[in-house]
Amino acid sequence: MFSFDFPPLTAGVLWGALLIFALRVLGVAISTLRVLVMMRGKKVAAFVAGFFEVLAYVIAIAEVVNNLDNVWNVLGYCLGFSVGTVVGMVLDERTASGYANVRIISRYQAQSIVEKIHDAGFGATVGWGHGRGGTVGMIVAVVHRKEADTLCAIAEKADPNAFITIEDARAVRRGYIHMGNQER
Repeated sequence: MFSFDFPPLTAGVLWGALLIFALRVLGVAISTLRVLVMMRGKKVAAFVAGFFEVLAYVIAIAEVVNNLDNVWNVLGYCLGFSVGTVVGMVLDERTASGYANVRIISRYQAQSIVEKIHDAGFGATVGWGHGRGGTVGMIVAVVHRKEADTLCAIAEKADPNAFITIEDARAVRRGYIHMGNQER
């Protein structure tokens, strides 16, 4: 069975554990981004990310396996995985590439919401449906992911009770996309 030793935390042991930690942070952050670009259909980016993800993994796991009784390496590996997951999520939030499909359902303010969205320069389509409480307005807008919160704020200001969902849009073809002063 395995037994873990706590070797003295010398500079060499610390540097080894930090290298494993850094490799796992890098590998898992790349892995998180790879899954996201893969879901958006970006094959080349997923291919390149997959290569570097596994390269970092192989180097880190080799260091752990070669010194499996060194608990500092194992802790560096485990902590690097956890931190890498958060780093990948933060990187995705910061880059916010791609598009979002925003759906807004409002019982009484749908027309007002869509007008305010149009006034802000965004494209949106409104339709009508029947919900649990009666007729509702259904607004659909496709925006850059970075702009999804802005669109939600516009809707919530016009109707604080609006039901809003946001989904990633894999691809966008044709239509009106808000691009500052440009249209697409």
